[in-house]
Amino acid sequence: MPRARTEVHPPFAVTVDLVVLTVRDGRLHVLLVERGAEPFAGRLALPGGFVHPDEDLADAAYRELREETGLGGAGQAHVHLEQLRSYGAPQRDPRMRTVSVAYLCLAPDLPAPVAGSDARAAHWVDLATIGQGGGLAFDHAEILADGLERARAKLEYTSLGTAFCPAEFTVAHLREVYEAVWGVPIDPRNFHRKATKTAGLLVPTGRYAAGTPGRPAQLYRRGEVGSIDPPMTRAGG
Repeated sequence: MPRARTEVHPPFAVTVDLVVLTVRDGRLHVLLVERGAEPFAGRLALPGGFVHPDEDLADAAYRELREETGLGGAGQAHVHLEQLRSYGAPQRDPRMRTVSVAYLCLAPDLPAPVAGSDARAAHWVDLATIGQGGGLAFDHAEILADGLERARAKLEYTSLGTAFCPAEFTVAHLREVYEAVWGVPIDPRNFHRKATKTAGLLVPTGRYAAGTPGRPAQLYRRGEVGSIDPPMTRAGG
């Protein structure tokens, strides 16, 4: 009886890479680290690293967020984390065959990051200042572009925009998030009507924002609705 053929599988590593987006001073920023070791020493890259053998992918993503940036931990509940897609081109990492599972992370205005042991520095970088390709290490320019488009698209038909907001926020604050992510101006009246008329999107707190000129703006918190129907549009909300 012929012996069954034994297939030989080459070794490969699994990593996670994070597209961390936040709105700072009304502009969309991405978290980038300066690599401290080869390959691509000194180049900017998305935060991330190798998955430990005993670790789930999401746990690895939160660990890297914590270790490389000082974010996460007790504030983890305020960070929206979702799996973006996987990247496995044979030559994407010159060290060895590596498959990366990328995650999209969204959060309200976050503090200055703290670089981890394998990074020289960590920075919030205004996306408008990153040129084509951005000079990022590995295939991180592609991953960043995919994460940005995911965020922009999901703002149209889901309540994801509220993930950029603090626990209580005004409609104007939410509109500024949409403008920052989409990169287009939005008519304030149309947006206010759409946001407040979408059932379950916003929940009034009964409080008002202090220190604003004119009539105080009402404060809201995010509702339980997950989808927006009909959707917002990038042409003006």
